[in-house]
Amino acid sequence: MKNSHLKGFPLLVLLFSVFSLSAQIVKSPVAWTFSVKQVNDSEYTLISDAVIQKGWHMYSQFVGDNGPVPTAFKYDSSADYVLEGKTTEVTPISRYEKAFTMDVKYFEGKAEFSQNIKVKNAKGFILKGNVYSMTCNDSMCLPPKQVDFAFTIPAATTGSSSSPSAGGYWGIFFLGLGIGLAALLTPCVFPMIPLTVSFFLKKNSSRKKGLRDALTYGACIIIIYVALAAIITAAFGPSGLNAIASNGWVNIFFFLIFVVFGISLLGAFEITLPSSWGSKTDSASDRGGILGIFFMALTLCIISFSCTGPFLGALLAGASSSNQYWSLIVGMFSFSFALSIPFVLFAFFPSLLNALPKSGGWLNSVKVVFGLFELAFALKFLSTADLVGLHIKFLHFHINGPMGILRREIFLILWIVIFTIMGLYLLGKIKFHHDSEVKYVSAFRVILAIITFSFSLYLVPGLFGGSLRLIGGFPPPSFYSEGWNFGGMGEAVKTEVGPKNNRVIGCPLNLNCFHDYDEAVAEAKKTGKPIMIDFTGFSCVNCRKMEENVWSEPRVLDVIKNDYVLVSLYVDDKTELPADKQTVSKVNGDKIETYGEKWSDMETFLFKSNTQPLYALIDADGNLLAPTRGYTPDIEQYLKFLTDAKNALHPSFGKPSVTITP
Repeated sequence: MKNSHLKGFPLLVLLFSVFSLSAQIVKSPVAWTFSVKQVNDSEYTLISDAVIQKGWHMYSQFVGDNGPVPTAFKYDSSADYVLEGKTTEVTPISRYEKAFTMDVKYFEGKAEFSQNIKVKNAKGFILKGNVYSMTCNDSMCLPPKQVDFAFTIPAATTGSSSSPSAGGYWGIFFLGLGIGLAALLTPCVFPMIPLTVSFFLKKNSSRKKGLRDALTYGACIIIIYVALAAIITAAFGPSGLNAIASNGWVNIFFFLIFVVFGISLLGAFEITLPSSWGSKTDSASDRGGILGIFFMALTLCIISFSCTGPFLGALLAGASSSNQYWSLIVGMFSFSFALSIPFVLFAFFPSLLNALPKSGGWLNSVKVVFGLFELAFALKFLSTADLVGLHIKFLHFHINGPMGILRREIFLILWIVIFTIMGLYLLGKIKFHHDSEVKYVSAFRVILAIITFSFSLYLVPGLFGGSLRLIGGFPPPSFYSEGWNFGGMGEAVKTEVGPKNNRVIGCPLNLNCFHDYDEAVAEAKKTGKPIMIDFTGFSCVNCRKMEENVWSEPRVLDVIKNDYVLVSLYVDDKTELPADKQTVSKVNGDKIETYGEKWSDMETFLFKSNTQPLYALIDADGNLLAPTRGYTPDIEQYLKFLTDAKNALHPSFGKPSVTITP
């Protein structure tokens, strides 16, 4: 490392550090983890997270001259990629330090850095470099330390490796946009459109001022929802939203919330925020200018919560399943953008207001349909909780899932019933509270009823082992069933995890697979086959999509079944490791107590990634046969990934930076 890192470093502080260290050897108080997130086919974000021990702090990249040694990242030059901008960091703390007689920026507890890159090599590669940083506490500073890193950039794929949709941030954006447009059709929002637009146009003496106020009103709606998303994101941190997707208790909470919202939309009761909130914001909106318009927008957000709340819950759930830091903010932006569109659009073209359908019983019908959708999606969260299990460490309470509550057939039966009820409701055969009498069935209702009945019939073959690619990833995995299909669940399901564990983990598509890395290595050495490591999770939607939509393709299934030793490692498996196998993480120093923690630590440490699915193809000696690959819905690309590595059977891309031994 060049001495330029030490430029301006005060001699007094350096001598003090050396003197302090001469009396004791201090273990580095910083643990680094490195991971990769895919933005699109050619862009990736390199994530560098530092966990800093209590009492210590690490300095920012941006400190003034004659200050401490700044944190600095160096990426090896390569024709495989180009850096997009500079390495960014989460806002550090700024404080005056006497040792340097200046204000300095530093991090406590944790530090988060990200670097965007544009990939030129579609075949995948390993990006190496290092980070150079210094840490101090109140009494001493440690000598600056260099930590090497190696990011594994997978071959080009279409989509993010673990987001709920294959488009990464774009997927979240369109999810929020769709949810926002749907929320417009609720009785709490739809009637407000003509009233609000008319108010702006009539209130102002000039049309120009009315248009300006409408634009301001729409912008305020966006600001309110984005600010809410920013607060939630800041509270949970970059990995918090993703972590809740695999937490059994959080999924139980989401299940209950969706059930409550769904029953509310069916008309059993109404969920509202305290009326005083609406009254106060409404009175504040009487103030003139931008502040008054802002409070008008805030009033809309509050009084419409009983209708928009369920949609926001769906958006939060979708964002929590994503592995993108800004997912909730992006989703809330698109949601609020969709919500604000009509208020601005009709202000510019007021004649279109006459084309709007009048408020009436049809709005309640929309609420009921959305309520049934809420109940259907609530089952997804119950299914995840059932698969993952419930775990409270400090109370020594463990239910290691799967718990057997909601197997695949039961899930599908409930969906068939819900969507059949929806079809009957659309035809006017079932009525709920607040429904108006249906004198005749419109063509639009008939079309929707046909779609829902057809969807219900589409689900029926799934009860007997049929493939359901249309909803791949939503029902429980195929191996988690009652065994109604003719093949049953297969012998592989009887694989037991842990000597004291009463449950089993099955294998997708009745494949023979292992759930322990060492057992897979022993089998590979015995058969001479390469190993396919499948880093997966019970709560991973894209893992199920890959299994049901890609692995099930006969050519892919044949290669996996006959040419590889498959080992599926569940990173959210809460089964406790035997006491003699519990270790300390090589990533952050935390104690590893469960199988899921073991496999997650292995994935992060060896492959610099913490997303699922992640597929690593290696030989029995631990040589990487191809760059790791994430979510790849393109069957031909995935098949090529498998066959190229199988045909190579030698380390075409070099040996991993460490030996693959968990």
